Amino acid sequence: MIAVIPLAGAGTKLRPHTYTQPKSLIPIAGKPIIGYIIDQLREVGVKDFVFVIGYLGDKIREYIDESYPNINKQYVVQLEREGLGHAVWLTKDVIAPNEDIIIILGDTIMDINLKKIIESPNSLLGVKKVEDPRLFGVAEFDENNVITHLSEKPRIPMSNMALVGLYKIKNSSILFNALDYNIKNNIRTHNEFFLTDGLQRMLENGEKFIAEKIENWYDCGQKEVLLATNKMILKKYALDQSKHLGLENSIIVEPVFIGKNAIVKNSIIGPNVTIGESAVIEYTIARNSIIGNYTRLKEVVLSSSLIGSDSVIHGSKQSLSIGDNTELDLR
Repeated sequence: MIAVIPLAGAGTKLRPHTYTQPKSLIPIAGKPIIGYIIDQLREVGVKDFVFVIGYLGDKIREYIDESYPNINKQYVVQLEREGLGHAVWLTKDVIAPNEDIIIILGDTIMDINLKKIIESPNSLLGVKKVEDPRLFGVAEFDENNVITHLSEKPRIPMSNMALVGLYKIKNSSILFNALDYNIKNNIRTHNEFFLTDGLQRMLENGEKFIAEKIENWYDCGQKEVLLATNKMILKKYALDQSKHLGLENSIIVEPVFIGKNAIVKNSIIGPNVTIGESAVIEYTIARNSIIGNYTRLKEVVLSSSLIGSDSVIHGSKQSLSIGDNTELDLR
């Protein structure tokens, strides 16, 4: 089993944060999104990884090489963003024929039984009911969860079950043959080569896919979802931060994560707050927020905010979404 993790997207919905760092490196509860994905896969025995990088790919590579120096890994570069199908197709030269593969999108966190999925004898596609399936790849399946049809962002969806960025494929060669056919024949949807179209071609050629329903799925491409994911992970891996060495005359309302060398003085923090490494927080009230590394806050009231690294904010009471290296004086 080899894991393919596409990471080449620009993360436009998370700007300004993604001007300076890829969305997969945005920290949640003290760890970048991609770190949770790698850890989940390693816990169930996956040892081989292929990362598809593009936008700010050097930063992703640096993080993975430093944090996971001992995993078997290869990098494939997607220079032009031609779609997810194209990104996966680019890995064909580094994956052995007939290999079992699992594809997980690099901005997606799922609370799932990954071991069950990997050990299944079938090819599986993760699905979840959504309000507006026109924004997603859509799966139709029968009473036995056998998928009968797939379509990407259909104008008139025949199902409200969306593909959620989890694909377990039993035979890599069959997938690559389908993607190769679509690319050579310029078969696009919305001007991109989608993975969904390659999977649909596999269906038409007789391959069997089972729909695996995923309840706890977080597509971390928007501020609100990032904050919800932060809340979920803080609750799941709750740590007692009341004895953190950097606390002084402050109240902590769990769950909260406070990074290494961070200082919190005369403040009320929580619930559901992540504070990055070496941040300095003074005379501040913060709840339901993520605060980046080396950021300085003074006399700030934050709620449902996403603050980038190396930022300075003095005097504010509002919901904020501020990128890296920003200085605001709102007194």
